[in-house]
Amino acid sequence: MIRVGVSGAAGRMGRLVAAAVAEAPDLELVAGYDPNGAGQTVAGVAVGSDPGLLASVEVVVEFTHPGVVMENLAHWRRLGRHAVVGTSGFDAARLAALREAWGGSPPSCLVVPNFSIGAVLMMRFAAAAAPHFAAAEIVELHHDRKADAPSGTALATAAGMAAAGGRAERAVESAEVLPGARGATAGGVQIHAVRLPGLLAHQEVILGSAGETLTIRHDTTDRAAFLPGVMLAIRKVGALPDPVTVGLEAVLG
Repeated sequence: MIRVGVSGAAGRMGRLVAAAVAEAPDLELVAGYDPNGAGQTVAGVAVGSDPGLLASVEVVVEFTHPGVVMENLAHWRRLGRHAVVGTSGFDAARLAALREAWGGSPPSCLVVPNFSIGAVLMMRFAAAAAPHFAAAEIVELHHDRKADAPSGTALATAAGMAAAGGRAERAVESAEVLPGARGATAGGVQIHAVRLPGLLAHQEVILGSAGETLTIRHDTTDRAAFLPGVMLAIRKVGALPDPVTVGLEAVLG
């Protein structure tokens, strides 16, 4: 039985994760931490504002806000707890800072840009295709309450494409009549972020060469799609060999 605490327990994903953990026969929901939801009850567990509530757990699942995630992870590291991180906003600089702050293992910290199995495959397919096309762009679309742009999934996709040998060969660069019209650049890939009510989490990778394009698209229409990946990460994080690991593929086998 793995003892689990949820950080951000009163949030949308925190509530779903807490309920899933509470129903799993091999997991035990022990505590919930959320300063914005203190006093509430989630999946039968009282939510508190003291991070020390999670001192008795083995794994902390972190679904909070990019502005507080680093401070929270410092708490879990001091407590010696494994961490599964679903909070977005981990670019290369933040990951480097996390690795430095986390230090040696144990415990282990698993940062997952996207818990959806389909999204992991989309990123893998994009990396496989990137070396074979002259250029690529990413369009990511999320709900209008998402705290950051571009998404962690888009940043991870661009990094994976660059590492696989993707390139940006353009004969003509368009001049921006309005600043920002061409999006932002990560790993040589332009990323465009759309934020609208009615969306959840969606991403297109469009690759192009002379005479052809390839589009790889993934759509998440329900947050329940993230739960199998979260549960797998909880069960596997303690066996990871590195102090800080990035990506669900590390536990997929």
